[in-house]
Amino acid sequence: MSDTSISQRICDFVLNFSGEDLPDAARHVMQLSLLDWVAVTVAGRDEPVSKILREMVADEAGAEQAYVLGLKRAVPARAAALANGTAGHALDYDDTHFGCLAHPSAAVVPAAMAIADLKSVSPRAFQEAALIGVEVACRVGAWLGPEHYRIGLHMTASAGTIGAAAAAARLLGLTPDQMRNAIGLAATLASGTKAQFGTMGKPFHAGHAAAGGVEAALLAARGMVAAADGLDGPQGFGATHHGAENIAAFDGFGKAFVFETVQHKFHACCHGTHAALDALSILKERQEIAPDAVSKITIRTAPGFLRVCNIVEPSTGLEAKFSYRMVTALSLLGHDTARLDTFNDALCRDPAVLALRDRVQAVGDETVSETASKVQIDLQDGASISATSDLSTLTDIDARTARVRAKAGSLLGDERAADIWGRITREEGVASQWMRG
Repeated sequence: MSDTSISQRICDFVLNFSGEDLPDAARHVMQLSLLDWVAVTVAGRDEPVSKILREMVADEAGAEQAYVLGLKRAVPARAAALANGTAGHALDYDDTHFGCLAHPSAAVVPAAMAIADLKSVSPRAFQEAALIGVEVACRVGAWLGPEHYRIGLHMTASAGTIGAAAAAARLLGLTPDQMRNAIGLAATLASGTKAQFGTMGKPFHAGHAAAGGVEAALLAARGMVAAADGLDGPQGFGATHHGAENIAAFDGFGKAFVFETVQHKFHACCHGTHAALDALSILKERQEIAPDAVSKITIRTAPGFLRVCNIVEPSTGLEAKFSYRMVTALSLLGHDTARLDTFNDALCRDPAVLALRDRVQAVGDETVSETASKVQIDLQDGASISATSDLSTLTDIDARTARVRAKAGSLLGDERAADIWGRITREEGVASQWMRG
């Protein structure tokens, strides 16, 4: 009897899928995410959490296997994935896939990069492994379902670990039995709770997932045996972590790439706030809105996001990134939410910002999709205006490319961003080489 379990389907896909069969659109979107990930990681290298992880892995030292941004010497592959993965999510400015409510590249790319350094793989093999890993992460996240996320589990940490293991295993060339063990080990390593949102614990989740994936693959390569049904068995990860175990999430697996619908951030804050900010931008384009003329602003959003990005009175710039009230006030007051330095501690104490923030409320609305928000502004003169934005409406690929490249230019400088994009699309080098410039 053939094994049709989710674990086996993942193993077959990771080990047997031919890179020649990758759709051009999926490959291009992956290249955009590689540029985006390099840009936000380089920009986040001096964040306190990035420095903490970098200092720790430097102090531990060990075999010189893989590159860490900001260090002169290489470190063990697992440590490199941990440090780089954390730095890549430090600014919370990396890509998001709403089908799985996760930041897939943040967990997968640093794992693929660590093994690419360790094994000196080809640029094409690196890019294909990264794409296969993020596709696995997206599919696993959708399989676990929204309740897994709503209950308080961070999908980047859970599904991300499985995706990271898939990318690492692909590059290590594991046997089928080793691959199955890697998935089982990754399932038991996966962890991360949303209680950490607004703290350094959240970016650490991405680093922990990347490191867990690398560790699982390396241990499996050495012969470590794990439960074959550790992911989807009776007492596996899905069954014990509020997983819906939605089999339909794997429909078309290996034929269509759901990662193509990943969203790239163009506001430097939690992706859950972006639809509201975009709706607010629509209103600002329609008419000039003086902050003093505002009586109340109501944001209607999917109820689940009230547990993600609704810090009512943020006191730090990091907390402000997870506050509907704060980002709305900042935007309406003319602060550029695409800029990293907009989210700072001082603005959390600014009287004008606080006065407007306290006129904003976020309301859960079951009729609003998880990718949308409706913003209504009630004015002092009794008038009311509103707009809705839905992030699931993707712009065409040329427009997406232009926006991601422009964002990378703002973070890296136009010349460096253009050079990295050229090297990515020409398949010259791997991420660790692009980041050294």
